[in-house]
Amino acid sequence: MEMTNTRIVPAPLDKVWAGLNDPEVLKACLPGCESLERTGEDEWRAVMAVRIGPVSARFSGVMRMTDMTPPTGYVLKFEGQGGPAGFANGEAKVTLVPASDDQTALIYAVKANVGGKIAQIGSRLIDGAAAKIADDFFAAFSAKLAPPAVVEETGEVVEVKAGRAPGNQSWIRYVSLAIIAAIIAYLAVRGFKL
Repeated sequence: MEMTNTRIVPAPLDKVWAGLNDPEVLKACLPGCESLERTGEDEWRAVMAVRIGPVSARFSGVMRMTDMTPPTGYVLKFEGQGGPAGFANGEAKVTLVPASDDQTALIYAVKANVGGKIAQIGSRLIDGAAAKIADDFFAAFSAKLAPPAVVEETGEVVEVKAGRAPGNQSWIRYVSLAIIAAIIAYLAVRGFKL
């Protein structure tokens, strides 16, 4: 499995670096993480509960940071065992780049191998589950690091969700509903039953 993406985190580079090196922040943001403890200067032990398709597993593993270039990146190598469900190992290269408006672009490239029952599920389900875990992690990580926005005129604090602009974006919902309705109408004309 390979996965590459860039995420914009609404926090300055040094705060993002500190968050990526804080076990409490990572544990709070990582879906299914039961424990995450530092066992050495650049090594952590983790226990995670994961569900991929019909297979549920509790993985216990080790993560090691190598090729560190504070505060711009590192390579994270990981190995995990999930008992009868199988194993996972690989590495993730993480790069941080300052972005506009005091934000940080977090670029990652992951290469992983899986074996056991999980490997029998198929790459489509594995890739989908990995993408969902990554999406959930970065949404929680961005929300944790994002400062509350202050409206200057009233001094009122407005919570800004990661990945969303404040304000009314209901037009997106209506456009999406119209597209879905058009697809359903097309399928009905073609003879498909819902």
